[in-house]
Amino acid sequence: MEWLSAAIDYGVIGLLLIMSMIALSIAVERHLIYRRINLIEYADKKSLELELTKKLHIIATIGSNAPYIGLLGTVLGIMLTFYTMGNEGFMDTGKIMSGLALALKATAVGLIVAIPSVALYNFLLRKVKVLIMRWEIENGRERI
Repeated sequence: MEWLSAAIDYGVIGLLLIMSMIALSIAVERHLIYRRINLIEYADKKSLELELTKKLHIIATIGSNAPYIGLLGTVLGIMLTFYTMGNEGFMDTGKIMSGLALALKATAVGLIVAIPSVALYNFLLRKVKVLIMRWEIENGRERI
């Protein structure tokens, strides 16, 4: 069952770190696009909205699923601890605590990824709404 410990440490936590990098890179890319976008180039609101909301769903997906992936690591860590306790019978409390710490580490990383992802998503969505409102103001009316 030693492979399960490596799967939690490198697999689950590694996946969460990759998800974090993806969310952050998309957020930076979207923010840079929002700063440079020229609203005059868009003839209708729908094409502007399509351009502005591109890739935002990825950040939202990462933010909503990261806690579940962290929870998966927690469940696997607790399973590993119980399995080790069952096989060895009497166990040193240090081994039990290290297994539980591994499980809690996965939960913590999942939350560390999810909270900024959701905050970035909300920040970018607000910028999208502001840009769409500016387009509507500049065009004098809402064209559908």
